[in-house]
Amino acid sequence: MRTRRVFAHVGLTVGALIMLYPLLWMITASLRPNTEIFTDAGLVPEHPTLGNYALGWHSTGVNFGVYIANSLIICTAVVIGNVLTCSLTAYAFARLKFVGRKTLFALMLATIMLPGHVTLIAQYSIFRNLNWIDTFWPMIVPSFLATDAFFVFLMVQFIRSIPVELDDAARIDGCGAWGIYRRIILPLLSPALVTTAIFSFIWTWNNFFSQLIYLSTRTKLTVPVALRGFLDATGSSEWGALFAMSVVTLVPVVVVFVVFQRRILAGMAHTGLK
Repeated sequence: MRTRRVFAHVGLTVGALIMLYPLLWMITASLRPNTEIFTDAGLVPEHPTLGNYALGWHSTGVNFGVYIANSLIICTAVVIGNVLTCSLTAYAFARLKFVGRKTLFALMLATIMLPGHVTLIAQYSIFRNLNWIDTFWPMIVPSFLATDAFFVFLMVQFIRSIPVELDDAARIDGCGAWGIYRRIILPLLSPALVTTAIFSFIWTWNNFFSQLIYLSTRTKLTVPVALRGFLDATGSSEWGALFAMSVVTLVPVVVVFVVFQRRILAGMAHTGLK
């Protein structure tokens, strides 16, 4: 048994190193001059330098901190929107009885299988008519309309695991639907809420496509779009600066995931999601 456990740990360690190799390579590449990045120099830089970080922070013509601030603004708003509206929608589907509830829930789940590119033109037309192009609103407003069916489904599964007797006891004490949601469901829903908040933050932070479509002014760009600016198909590309700023932009995501990873697992375990 002990030998099997040792082999299992060795196998897991080797697998972890294989998965971490691209990240380690990127970190070491950020410490190399451009001429040494794509050479067979291993993971240890021969001439380490921090110049790529200074270059990347200022080379796009805008302080890279502006891009980070833009991403943080959008991510914070999206997290708040998803947590509030998805929890309300999930409560309605899981607890309230109304005509067409099962049909609407099935239609909502069907949207998970619908690629976002299918609705892109229609959404762009709507946002253009609202004069929202080149603003943060196209990324923020949909999150306040419970448009992410995945998070609604996640919370519905969690709420269904909460005993209905708690609702009945609250009704006896005079609570209505809003009181039950605020006093009973919301406090017990915290694992799913944290999971929603973390995934909303990570997915929004890494979102490239919608931010590329809707944002054009340089001072309004976000981190993923700004990183694309280091590459030039017709001229020289600043690979060192690109890798350096990629390392910088990984820090918030890694910190959020490491700090809240236990709550992510708890939320998935309670909802039965795999």
